[in-house]
Amino acid sequence: MIWLKSKEEIVKMRKAGRLTGETLNAVEAVVRPGITTKEISDFVDDYITSHGGIPSFKGYGGFPAAACVSLNDTVVHGIPDNTKLYEGDIVSIDVGAIVEGYHGDAARTFAVGTISPEAEKLIEVTKQSFFEGIKFAQPGYRIGDIASAIQNYAESFGYGVVRSLVGHGVGRDLHEEPDVPNFGRPGKGARLAAGMTLAIEPMINAGTYGVKVLDDGWTVKTKDGKLSAHYENSVVITDNGLEILTLIEN
Repeated sequence: MIWLKSKEEIVKMRKAGRLTGETLNAVEAVVRPGITTKEISDFVDDYITSHGGIPSFKGYGGFPAAACVSLNDTVVHGIPDNTKLYEGDIVSIDVGAIVEGYHGDAARTFAVGTISPEAEKLIEVTKQSFFEGIKFAQPGYRIGDIASAIQNYAESFGYGVVRSLVGHGVGRDLHEEPDVPNFGRPGKGARLAAGMTLAIEPMINAGTYGVKVLDDGWTVKTKDGKLSAHYENSVVITDNGLEILTLIEN
């Protein structure tokens, strides 16, 4: 069942979204050659807890860390460890924060130092595909309208749109109904209504859309070893349109 949030719940969602977005703004400053993925996750953990929140991901389904830190050909769910970042890498950082019992969920892909033009383009197209999708995140449209806009934009650059992983509702639970795919047909899926809170998250590969899950049960990589980028925000559908909860201007 899709849970429409009350005005009071949306106030709490704004608080969780703000902390989530501020965490990603802060972590961008520590992304540099030489830092480890564990050090990034530890920074996220400290930032969220020191600002009165609880990391959403830590312990969720057994995930061992406060952030998913995914390097290069890792699409999502990278488990932080002692792996170092190097000049030219790209790193996707996915975080969530609980405030007053409600979750924010957002992700960004960052450049590590100077990266290739091809990597820069992948990051930018992935980000813009989100904004193409949310043009349809208005009352009366359907989930498929968002999904098809994301897919059409990303595929126009020859990229692969991951199909086995999707966005989702978000609120009191980290993952709620409905699923929000990044591919599909317009006019299909649940109709959007005021009070819906969604985590919309394009996951775009430089090559094929195919992915594989490693033996750890978490880490998802591109099948062809090419780069992948991730861009996510939590949003709320309102009577007046859309509000992005986790995009906080520096």
